[in-house]
Amino acid sequence: MKKYNCLVIMFLLSLTCFAQGNTHTQGYGKFEGLAMTPPMGWNSWNTFETNIDEKLVKETADIMVSTGMAAAGYNYIVLDDGWMAKERDENGNLVPDPAKFPSGMKALVDYVHGKGLKFGLYNCAGTQTCAGYPGTRGYEYQDARFYASLEIDYLKYDWCNTAGINAPEAYATMSNALKTAGRPIVFSLCEWGDNKPWEWGKPIGNLWRISGDIYPCFDCEFHHEEGNWSSWGFMKIVEMRKDIRKFSGPDHWNDFDMMEVGDGMTNTEDKTHFTMWSMLASPLIAGNDFRKMSKETLAILTNKALIAVNQDKLGIQGFKFSEEEGVEVWVKPLFDGNWAIAFLNRTDGPKKINFDWKKNPIKDIDFGFEADFNKTIFKIKELWENKEAGTTKKNFIADIASHDVIVLKLIK
Repeated sequence: MKKYNCLVIMFLLSLTCFAQGNTHTQGYGKFEGLAMTPPMGWNSWNTFETNIDEKLVKETADIMVSTGMAAAGYNYIVLDDGWMAKERDENGNLVPDPAKFPSGMKALVDYVHGKGLKFGLYNCAGTQTCAGYPGTRGYEYQDARFYASLEIDYLKYDWCNTAGINAPEAYATMSNALKTAGRPIVFSLCEWGDNKPWEWGKPIGNLWRISGDIYPCFDCEFHHEEGNWSSWGFMKIVEMRKDIRKFSGPDHWNDFDMMEVGDGMTNTEDKTHFTMWSMLASPLIAGNDFRKMSKETLAILTNKALIAVNQDKLGIQGFKFSEEEGVEVWVKPLFDGNWAIAFLNRTDGPKKINFDWKKNPIKDIDFGFEADFNKTIFKIKELWENKEAGTTKKNFIADIASHDVIVLKLIK
């Protein structure tokens, strides 16, 4: 009888434990409020790939401050793939490459913080990073504690070598791990848009990539034969996804990738690239070598008027309003009822613009903003030229060069 009672009790306890284990729901771990405007900074990958070291980081931080880039809003320095040694230590911890970072990663983080800037690192949801370094799969909470101990501010989290795992779950796990570690860290999801992160990423991360890697060209596809994958010109990325702007906003941004401004395109194309990232409310993460930066590149990256369009606190991604004979019109609603308007020449030759405001009322079907130029007259400021350009009473008339852009701010 006693033996029977003991068996019944053990069975009931096992049912209780089983039930408890399957009714607990773990909340997502995103730190809220860390990216109320699109993040701005610099990332090492576009120019340097894995050829990074502490000297490069210190020089980049110094230049970011001395050139006025920090004052313009660029405050994150993010080390991409290749910062760690090829193996974890005997306790399973990540090890910063001692040859690249002889002073140690914490000392480098402190140096960047000492400049008034913020520091970020890279890893990957898979077993290895894209360049073959230790990935985070199975080490999420351990790695999150390591990042917190370094006092980093930003984590870019890639998607290579992830066979057999589920993207929303993998990113949620790392998000929870960062929250558990306790240090507020911007979480950048980099799974290339393959699993539609805009549909599930808002409670998990502060921004998410919407495409594969960018390439420094206006509208090309660069095919990587060794890996059977492609990188994309910036206009290819602009057009890659449809109907996703409604998912983007303060603290949950569509990320169109690091910029290629200063990496080999013409100054005109660089200006257009920067304009589109500003109009799309994409993070402004530079990817060029600051030590070789021309004054023209610096002027583009630090244009206060375009940065203000990107950082507008309404936080709405712009959209293509119209297209005629290769000239596109992009519009972006701004705070206080103002608008940013970009005319973009996609063709290989010059074009003329004759835009009749009264025949082109704007309706933003995703967010409900409207501009009826028959009812409201706006003042016009041309942002790249920094000059007044009349009002919307008259047609806007201008010449526009190939691959060039004209950006207007309409002011109530």
